[in-house]
Amino acid sequence: MSVSPHASVSPSASGSATAAPAQADLLDFVRRTAADAALIDSLPLDPQGRTWVRLEGPGGSEAWLIGWPPGTGTGWHDHADSVGAFVTARGELTENSLAARLPTDGWKTLELTEDVDRQRRLPAGRGRAFGHHHVHEVLNESPGRHAVSVHAYYPPLPRIRRYSRAHNVLRLEQVERPEDWQ
Repeated sequence: MSVSPHASVSPSASGSATAAPAQADLLDFVRRTAADAALIDSLPLDPQGRTWVRLEGPGGSEAWLIGWPPGTGTGWHDHADSVGAFVTARGELTENSLAARLPTDGWKTLELTEDVDRQRRLPAGRGRAFGHHHVHEVLNESPGRHAVSVHAYYPPLPRIRRYSRAHNVLRLEQVERPEDWQ
């Protein structure tokens, strides 16, 4: 993976330094940011691994501009106690998610029911907001085209929990802290 230099995008005019941004504020921010063609074009793309630039999100949120080479993805994960939003700025991403409320801590293996899987195709301009403990994976399934997306989280990510999945069994594999990815 490559890490690109930091960039900065101003917080939303409607956001307040004292008020925590809501999911709708984060979604508005990522939509507006994804529409900034100059910013999207400035992201260096690596054919081998994802690239990213940290952005300044609204109201103290954490935001990222991420480049996805063909065939790459995140693996199953959640953003712990943060809410978030993301929008595809270029190309198309697929989000697989679980429509189930998972226990927050204290478990290693969980058996899922058959009706919890959801899939969304997110072409350029489309995205979504999500709540606490939202388990998903994001993929660029294109065989030949990069995708670029904008993401925002509040509060700034305290941790990311990574999971493996075999059929209907979800297993907690790793907990990452900010120092692991910054």
